[in-house]
Amino acid sequence: MLSWDDEAASAPAARPPMPVNASEAAPEAAVAKRVHADDKRIINGKTDVNQLVPFKYKWAWDKYLAGCANHWMPQEVNMQRDIELWKNPNGLTDDERRLVKRNLGFFVTADSLAANNIVLGTYRHITAPECRQYLLRQAFEEAIHTHAYQYIVESLGLDEAEIFNAYNEVKSIRDKDEFLIPFINTLTDPAFTTGTIENDQKLLKSLIVFACLMEGLFFYVGFTQILALGRQNKMMGAAEQYQYILRDESMHCNFGIDLINTIKMENPLLWTAAFKDEIKQLFLKAVDLEYAYAEDTMPRGVLGLNATMFKGYLRFIANRRAQQIGLDALFAQEENPFPWMSEMIDLKKERNFFETRVTEYQTGGALNWE
Repeated sequence: MLSWDDEAASAPAARPPMPVNASEAAPEAAVAKRVHADDKRIINGKTDVNQLVPFKYKWAWDKYLAGCANHWMPQEVNMQRDIELWKNPNGLTDDERRLVKRNLGFFVTADSLAANNIVLGTYRHITAPECRQYLLRQAFEEAIHTHAYQYIVESLGLDEAEIFNAYNEVKSIRDKDEFLIPFINTLTDPAFTTGTIENDQKLLKSLIVFACLMEGLFFYVGFTQILALGRQNKMMGAAEQYQYILRDESMHCNFGIDLINTIKMENPLLWTAAFKDEIKQLFLKAVDLEYAYAEDTMPRGVLGLNATMFKGYLRFIANRRAQQIGLDALFAQEENPFPWMSEMIDLKKERNFFETRVTEYQTGGALNWE
């Protein structure tokens, strides 16, 4: 434990007194070097990370401001109709209930994994303060998303142990998380540092996995399923929260892609043919894992959807993500079978909240089941 005596003993020797005559003082010695925007780097930067301005990465600051403007909280959404529907034995089919519970089983821990990756890993390796500012906002949004899923679980009176431990008990969920965890462990290892090509590639790979494959691919079967329920006037409160989460995650994905592309631009030696081949294999594996999740959540057709429809959708998304970071499309001639999903990303919160927001605070547990 550090004591005041220890601190005093380990303190550096006192500096000699500064000259009384200002003309005798060396300006560079008396005043620390000020930050110049051109000197900033996303990784391995040497500038002071505590000096936000002057901006170099204005796109990161703009995304931070946009995230703040999109702020929302789960308890602002009324869950009463969802509760009544869930409690009604004829309100939802068994397949619809399975779909909802599988969804929540994945998402209740997925955003915690994302937050841990940011707070314990990514943040400490990024040396651009504008980007760090957005990462702080993103971490808070991940906490809001976890809160939202908990609020839905609590409101519906679901078995919390079953839902929150699904990532250990349900294979299709566990397989996705086990795909992600090695990339979290790399960045959260206290001994991991950037500064070599090998380690910088490990950081870049982790950023690609989380921006393009976790937030940009692994979330989209679940988003589509719950929003499809909402389009049929079922689970409207849950669907509304998923709309806000989809909008947030789309911005997380876009920020991550900008971060990846800027690192590539500033560190061109990282983007080798072998590295690109490795990333392509990760993309293909992620598509397979998310398709297996679609099959597990929809063993039969439901809501006019079936697992086969998602094969094309996931390939379409994978192509888009690959091209956004400078890779070739991985699959030929794939189209989006759910164009309405693009409209959901552009949701205007003010209009929706004006129609549905709760005027008095109620937790899910306080809502009336009768």
